[in-house]
Amino acid sequence: MPANELKEVSTEYMLFEAKREEQFITGSEAVREAVRRANIDVAIAYPITPQSESMHLVGDLYAEGYVKEYFRGENEFAVMSEITGAAMAGVRTFTATCGPGTLRAFENFPMWSGARLPIVMGFMTRAINAPLSIQPDTIEMSFLLDTGMMMMHAEAAQDLYDMLLMSFDIVEQTSVHIPMGVFVDGFFVTHTRQKINIVTEDVKLRPYNPGLSPVPHIDMETPPFRLMRDPFVMKSNYISYAAHASWQQEVMASAQRAKKYIKKYMGSFIEQENPDASIQIVASGTAVSQAREAIRMLKAEGIDAGLVKVKVIRPFPADEIKAVLSGAEKIIIPEFNRVGWLCREVASVIPNNDRILPGPRVYGGMTMPPEVIIQVVKEGALVGV
Repeated sequence: MPANELKEVSTEYMLFEAKREEQFITGSEAVREAVRRANIDVAIAYPITPQSESMHLVGDLYAEGYVKEYFRGENEFAVMSEITGAAMAGVRTFTATCGPGTLRAFENFPMWSGARLPIVMGFMTRAINAPLSIQPDTIEMSFLLDTGMMMMHAEAAQDLYDMLLMSFDIVEQTSVHIPMGVFVDGFFVTHTRQKINIVTEDVKLRPYNPGLSPVPHIDMETPPFRLMRDPFVMKSNYISYAAHASWQQEVMASAQRAKKYIKKYMGSFIEQENPDASIQIVASGTAVSQAREAIRMLKAEGIDAGLVKVKVIRPFPADEIKAVLSGAEKIIIPEFNRVGWLCREVASVIPNNDRILPGPRVYGGMTMPPEVIIQVVKEGALVGV
């Protein structure tokens, strides 16, 4: 059916009621299918591996009429600046990047939060530092934790598809109105085929209503200088400091207000399996899949271990993490990055964090065989058992 004839439906209908069929597609194709139903006004792209295929496929949607405007920017910084302008003008936007592209565009991300822009963006994470590597690594997520944007981390392509669709409604709530990054581990998900339940009804999300924005959008009656709020900010150092500080608090409060909308579609920020086990493995992204296999292999050896899957990184589910780990004697946190950002987050919110056995951590494109998780369990969690 032509895109302009698709029926507009609520996000609830799209996620929970619309007819779906199972398709065997890649994570990049899952991005395309989510954008097909998302009623996007403007998508802007710049190629960088492994994100390039996703935005190329979004370009195909533009040719088919599912995206109203699409073009290639000059570089990643330009793309994010152009997305900024489109979002300020009051339209629904989408873009994606990864790795070095994330860093080149970085200045825009805290500005998006401060400007209260409801941008949904995909990050197909990859290694950054020299020597050059295009392989999976989640270190860029560490850099983005304090930009003010909300962050979801997809384990697999089904997560990626559903998280993208729900994100537009979450960020466009008046009480929220800050950007959402939907993260997925590059190549492990973007370039592998998986069975995904895709909406097949002739429907699309309802359009964005810029009139619900907590700050004025730019149109013929709202000139750009209004986005600076009031000119007193430029006249008094004291008032400037206070205004900036209070606005940062408002951005963080917006993320907290988003929790009820995230739970509405996602159910919970975390998932737990085998909660009574004394050994708990905490993971996000594709490390969850490797942890599942490690737990299966441990069970075959008579060793009991549980799993905590963290789906939302910002706002961080501190209370939920603290509760589900209250009875754990040992906690293992496998990660696809060098710095162990998830380990630091968990350690900051639980008592007796010496229960944590950091790692395993693999990075620069290395895979994480379940055996390396099992090794940490046996060498650390089972000492003295």
